[in-house]
Amino acid sequence: MQTGDTYNRGGLIAFVFSMSFSLLFFVYIALIHPGVDLKEVPDEARVEVSATASSGAIETLDVSKIEKMWVPNEKVIAYGQGIFKTNCSACHGEKGMGDGPAGKSLVPPPRNLVEGKWKQGGTSQELFKTLQTGIPGSSMVAFKSLPAKDRWALVQFIRSITKNKSADDAKKLDTFGPTGE
Repeated sequence: MQTGDTYNRGGLIAFVFSMSFSLLFFVYIALIHPGVDLKEVPDEARVEVSATASSGAIETLDVSKIEKMWVPNEKVIAYGQGIFKTNCSACHGEKGMGDGPAGKSLVPPPRNLVEGKWKQGGTSQELFKTLQTGIPGSSMVAFKSLPAKDRWALVQFIRSITKNKSADDAKKLDTFGPTGE
């Protein structure tokens, strides 16, 4: 045994290699790699969204110009359908029948929106509140992160596909307001 060789030479080589690799990796990430462009758009700027109208044509809808999103409107329903496909169809299914791929493992299962057996009520105002707060004790989460106009568009779409439409009170809707607060 040599007197000056008291360390683990293999461990030192592994340590130096891993430190060198880590340093080169961080230099690459910090200085060379272009990064990830998430293209996030603030809610204020997200006013024009393509939606499929009932005719099948692609249209652009500027929801910032619609004051009363709760008043039935075919373009808003088409816009709501696009939001539904993005945010709701995984659980509720493409047609709102409660048969989405993610919904098959949920207990209780997602609501069949076409049947419309509402736990929280089926008026536009009650559906909006459900989207805003979710349903405690179920897998229906709150969608308060969606802009209020998007939630109103969802309400219009849901009411367009349900067979169980509860009557709306126009005066109550007007006082309820665009944000539901």
